[in-house]
Amino acid sequence: MRPGALRPSSLRARITLLSTGLAAGVSLVLLWLAWVLVGDAVAAVPQMPPGTLVRVDGIDVDASALAAHMREHARDKVLLFGSIAFCCVVLATAILAWTFTSRVLRPLREVTSTAQRLSIESIGERIGEVDTKGELAELAYTFDAMLDRLQEAFEAQRHFVANASHELRTPLSVIRTELDVTLSDPDADAAELRRMGNVVRDATERAGQLVGSLLLLARTDGAGLAVREPTDLEQLVSRAWRAVRGEADQRGIHATFHTESAPVQGDPALLERIAGNLLENAVRHNVERGWIEVVTQAGQRRQMLRVRSSGGLVDPQTVAELFEPFRRAGVARTAKTGAGLGLSIVRAAVEAHDGAVTAEPVVGGGLSVTVLLPVGT
Repeated sequence: MRPGALRPSSLRARITLLSTGLAAGVSLVLLWLAWVLVGDAVAAVPQMPPGTLVRVDGIDVDASALAAHMREHARDKVLLFGSIAFCCVVLATAILAWTFTSRVLRPLREVTSTAQRLSIESIGERIGEVDTKGELAELAYTFDAMLDRLQEAFEAQRHFVANASHELRTPLSVIRTELDVTLSDPDADAAELRRMGNVVRDATERAGQLVGSLLLLARTDGAGLAVREPTDLEQLVSRAWRAVRGEADQRGIHATFHTESAPVQGDPALLERIAGNLLENAVRHNVERGWIEVVTQAGQRRQMLRVRSSGGLVDPQTVAELFEPFRRAGVARTAKTGAGLGLSIVRAAVEAHDGAVTAEPVVGGGLSVTVLLPVGT
């Protein structure tokens, strides 16, 4: 705990001292008022003429001296019993404040104790139900909810690092195996070296693409936009299609476009990556001689981009998982194309633009992805 932080024990002591001081102040004011009122009450008794004698216990006493004595006696009694009452009130207030504050601050001590014990290994600990209501119970609930979110984030990070390590290990293993096999063959000729070079180049390109995708995802996920410029979804789709049209023609994929001007505002590179990743996925995860349908539509508040394509059957229960890193629909983790980050980057880029993205399977096989982005001004 950092120096100067407010510990529950010090808070308990401060509340007790504050309560005791407040009770002492009020008691002193009441004691002073009682002392003044008694003195005034005695002074208000009708005075006898000067020199009048009053017999008290068989002794003649001057009336004025008796009145002064009675006034002082009354005030002394008030002061005596008031002081006793003052000490009792202050002591009782201190005891009650210390006891009740201990009970009230018990959830806060539990929060502090849990926070001090927490580490990455013990982040599963929770405060749980507390035997109090109000703000401290809400604090305990909020603290547990925060721990739940942190645990989910840590687990997602571990899963992401493990998957990234696995994905990077595959091309590196291919490179090392090819090099070891080729270098250990004393009779390797130029053709064998060329074949080895092609394999190493392909593996290097895959590793480079993966690293680039990871950097783009890190730049996009949870980060704000550094650039906001007007652009049009129709133009982004046109440029993205030109990049993958050659691959689509080789596989005999037929594309249909129903596009109209849909102006948006944001980071042009990220917006182009949204359209690019959707079309790349639609081509690479399609079937031979399949189809692609692209729609852009302008709305009053949201601009829509939808990419539908044929492909393998997708389980509706696992559609949401496709937006997680390294998840591919019907494609093995060791596939040679893609790194399973396309839709993850799309989701991160869309959320950075305050948009929304959804996906649903196409009847008969394939996937439909819909992106909604705010209207550009």
